[in-house]
Amino acid sequence: MTSLRFALCQMRVHPGEPARNAETMLRLIAENAALSAETRADVLVFPELCVPGYFLGDGWERPAFLRDCETWNARIIAATQGGPAIVFGTVAIDWNLKGEDGRPRKYNAWVVAAEGTAVEHPGLKRPYGIKTLLPHYREFEDGRHFYDARELARDAGCAWEDYIEPVTLMLRGQTLRLGVLLCEDAWEDDYVQKPVAALASKHPDLVVNLSASPFTRGKNDKRNRVFGAKAKLLGCPLVYVNATGIQNNGKTLYTFDGSSTVYGGDGRVLVETVPYAETVTVVEVVRSAGGGSWSIPAATPAQAVHGTPVAEIHAALRYGVEQFLASTGLKKVVIGISGGIDSAVTAALYAEFLQPENLLLVNMPSRFNSATTRSLAKQLADNLGCLYAEVPIEESLAVVRSQLHGLNAASANGTHRVTLKLEGLADENAQARDRGARVLAGISQSFGAVFSCNANKAELTVGYGTLYGDIAGFLAPLGDLWKHDVYAVGHFLNDTVFGSKVIPQGVFDVVPSAELGAHHAVDEGKGDPLVYPYHDRLFYAFVQRWNRATPEEILEWYAAGTLAAELQLPQDLDLKKLFPTPADFIADLERWWNLYNGIGVAKRVQAPPVLAVSSRAFGFDHREFLGRPVYTQRYKELKTKILR
Repeated sequence: MTSLRFALCQMRVHPGEPARNAETMLRLIAENAALSAETRADVLVFPELCVPGYFLGDGWERPAFLRDCETWNARIIAATQGGPAIVFGTVAIDWNLKGEDGRPRKYNAWVVAAEGTAVEHPGLKRPYGIKTLLPHYREFEDGRHFYDARELARDAGCAWEDYIEPVTLMLRGQTLRLGVLLCEDAWEDDYVQKPVAALASKHPDLVVNLSASPFTRGKNDKRNRVFGAKAKLLGCPLVYVNATGIQNNGKTLYTFDGSSTVYGGDGRVLVETVPYAETVTVVEVVRSAGGGSWSIPAATPAQAVHGTPVAEIHAALRYGVEQFLASTGLKKVVIGISGGIDSAVTAALYAEFLQPENLLLVNMPSRFNSATTRSLAKQLADNLGCLYAEVPIEESLAVVRSQLHGLNAASANGTHRVTLKLEGLADENAQARDRGARVLAGISQSFGAVFSCNANKAELTVGYGTLYGDIAGFLAPLGDLWKHDVYAVGHFLNDTVFGSKVIPQGVFDVVPSAELGAHHAVDEGKGDPLVYPYHDRLFYAFVQRWNRATPEEILEWYAAGTLAAELQLPQDLDLKKLFPTPADFIADLERWWNLYNGIGVAKRVQAPPVLAVSSRAFGFDHREFLGRPVYTQRYKELKTKILR
C-alpha cells in the first residue's frame, strides 16, 4: 500500500487583511517543509477565501485591495517550490471583464499549487477553479460581488458541469485526482445544479471542501449528516476544512468555529478537530495495492468534540465576545448590573477571560429597585472578584423630572402651546436613559472601557427596552438568545465553567423585571409584561421558524387547538389561565405583533451589533424594513369569527 499525508490547516482568517492571513499560510508552509520526510504533509489544505476574508461588505469594490490579494496569492503559490502542495481559497480577478455590478469580475476561487506553480484547471483552462453555487440567504450575498461557474459557462456556451473537474497531482510518485469544492457547493440539495453529483461522475480519488462557514446552533450535526451522504455519493474520502475567527457585516457578528472534519467514503466521521482552535491536523490517505481506491484507515468513528447544545452556544459566546473585544484594542468592560439573569450572564461571560481589575459592574438603583436585586448584584460581583460600584440615580432623575415635567413649549406667535408630562412610560424611559447614556457611558470613558448591552432576543423582538438606555453599548452578546437560552447558559456557567454558583441562585429565582415602577415590584412577584415561557416561543415563530408565522397562522392554530404543539410550548404552561378569553389572546397577539413590526424595527436598526448563534439573528441576518404592522384578510376574518 502507498500513502499520502494531508494537513487540515484550520487557520484563523482576519477579514480584509490579506497580508496577515498570507503570513500565517507562509509560516505553516515553511514549518511543514522543515519537518522530516517521515512526518511532513504532502498537501496542505486551507479554508475558503482565507487570503482576503469573507464578510467584507463593499470592501470587495476596492481595486487596491484586490491587487494586494493577487500579490499575496502569487507569493503563496511561489512558496510551494520544493515544499508541499497546497489547496487554498482566495479571490481571483478578471480585470478585462465586468461582473454584473459593472466592476472588474471577481470569482470566489480555489487554487491548487505545487512546485511553485498553480495547477491549471482542466475545464476552465485557468490557474484556479471557481465556486458554482453562491448563497443568497441569511447573512450571505455572494452574488453581489462574485461571478459563478454557472454564469461563466453560460457566457462560454458550455455546460456548467464542464467546470467541475478533478485536478491531477503527482505526489511522491503517486497520481492523485483531487476534487475541490467551495463550501456551498456541497450544500447542493436545494439547488437545481448539483456540483457534488457532477464531481462524483468524474471519479475523483479524494475531495476537499474549503469552507468559510459561520457557527450556527445545530449546524455541525446537520453538516455531518449532509456531508456524510455526499461522501457516500462520491465514494471516496471527503476532507472539510473550515476557518476560525470572527467576521461581521456591520450589524451582526459571526463566529467561525472551524470544526474541520474528515469523512470516509462510507460517510462516517473519521476525524473532527477541536472548535475555535487554530490547528494543523494531519491525516494519512492510503491506496490499496495495485493502484486501487484511496481511503483513510480508521478502526472506529471519531468521538464527538462539540458537546451539548448549550455547551456549543457557550463556546460561541465566549469566543466571539473575547475576540470582538480584542479587535477593538480595549481590555476593559463596564456592565450595568441589575440583579437579573441577563446582566449576570453577561458579566460572567466577560469574567471568564478578563482580569478582575478590568471588569467593572455598576448597579444603578432608583427608588423602585428592591433590596433583593441590589443584594444579588453585589453578591455576583463579589463572587466574580471584579470591581463593583453603586451609583444611585434618584437625585439625577429628580433634576430631569424638575426640568421636563410641566415644561411649557410655545410657538413664537403663541398660537401653539404644549405642556410636557414626564410620567408613566416616559418616566420609565428616563430612568433607563440616565443609566445608559449618562452613567454607563461616562464611567466607560473614564475607565478606558466600553460597556456591554444586556438585551436578550425576546426583548429585541418587540423593542422591550429603551433607546440610548438599555439598548445601548458596543455589543449585544445575548441578543441572539431567547430568555430560556439565557437561563440555560447561566446554569452552564455555574455548573461547568466556574464549578460554583458564581451567579447566585436568587438571580435564577427572582421574577424578571425592569424595576422601573411600582408595577415592577419583584418582592411582590411583579415583573415584565412578557411571559417568557410563552412569548419566547411566539416570537420564535415570528422570527426563526422556517415558514415564518404571522398572526394568521397563530390564530388558526389557536382556533384549531394546536397552538401548544405548533409553538412547542412547555407542557406545564396553561394557555387558558394565561388568556382566559379569546379576546385576551388576540389582544396580546396584536400587541406584540404591532411592536415587532413597528417601533421594534426602529430600535433594532439602532441597536448594538448582535453576536449570532441561531438560524436567524437580528441585524444583517434578519433583513427588514421600516414600515407598519399589517394583517392579512384571512386573519381579519378569523378574528371576527372567533370573537363572535
